[in-house]
Amino acid sequence: MLNLIIFGPPGSGKGTQSSRIVEKFKLIHLSTGDIFREEIQNQSPVGVIAKGYIDKGCLVPDELVLKELYRRTYRHLDAKGIVFDGFPRTLVQAEMLDKLFNKKNIPISLVLSIDVDEDELTKRLLGRAMDSGRSDDNENIIKNRLLVYKKQTMPLIDYYQKQHKLCSIKGMAPVDEVFGKIATAIQSFEQTHKVLQEVV
Repeated sequence: MLNLIIFGPPGSGKGTQSSRIVEKFKLIHLSTGDIFREEIQNQSPVGVIAKGYIDKGCLVPDELVLKELYRRTYRHLDAKGIVFDGFPRTLVQAEMLDKLFNKKNIPISLVLSIDVDEDELTKRLLGRAMDSGRSDDNENIIKNRLLVYKKQTMPLIDYYQKQHKLCSIKGMAPVDEVFGKIATAIQSFEQTHKVLQEVV
């Protein structure tokens, strides 16, 4: 299986690129946000528990998120692969994900990190806020969101770099150009993996 994680700060175009990856490479898209929205809407046991945390303004516990992700992954073991979007967000989550998935022999293949300058991200997010009429997205709030993302993600970047799974993608270019770089990185991984399998 081709299992991908995609990182990107708010305003990096991560959502757009995730959709394109899923479409081009025929992968399953697993977004933790989408999963829990669906479970809450269906009023499933998992949804009821998750709603209890979300309503209090708390994060859904890692164990519950991981259990649900694994359940969804197991449902798609015959798929070509999966794009994990929105998870892991912390080093602890990454370690938990590796521990569980490696045990089941479905390891993470490649980690894509979309890099965009902070000034450009701020400009994009301010533009988006104006277009959607979200006055709460002022420059200070945006800078704080980017700071939180950076604090959470830097240890993850280091973690996956040490595993030689990280691929940094420059996200300053137009959408099509950025996707071209992502597609090349994935195809290169697939080709290398295929050659290694043939050698073994």
